[in-house]
Amino acid sequence: MNTETNMVWLIIALLFLFLLAGLILSYVSKRRARVKDFDLLDGREFEYYCADLLRKRGFQEVEVTKGSGDYGIDILAERDGVTYAIQCKCYGDSVGVKAVQEAYAGRDYYDCMVGAVLTNQYFTGPAVEAAKKLKILLWDRGYLESMAEEQG
Repeated sequence: MNTETNMVWLIIALLFLFLLAGLILSYVSKRRARVKDFDLLDGREFEYYCADLLRKRGFQEVEVTKGSGDYGIDILAERDGVTYAIQCKCYGDSVGVKAVQEAYAGRDYYDCMVGAVLTNQYFTGPAVEAAKKLKILLWDRGYLESMAEEQG
């Protein structure tokens, strides 16, 4: 091969590397954008974070329950005369039926009108079905993000 051919292949290889590097950087930045500050919290910190968001959304008498023996409820709150028993789940994966069952049992234990599960993730299909049957609200990642964005 002559020098000109080598130079063309070198230019093609460099262009390919730049394109590949751009794709990798784009993927990494999109991935980072999906990870929110609340994803980095431990379970107890997440409960307090959610309690603060609820207060800012007009809930009153917002109380984080004790860490253990709380009958599956992490936050008790009231809004417009309606009492809420809320189970918080800060997970790395989808939230299943168990969280819905805990909210259902805890709602009755605390004599609340509404039971809810609030998470940084999304819910499995069986969890959604159970929540419909048991009349439990499901507040997923999208809902949490919208609450956080309203607060600035």
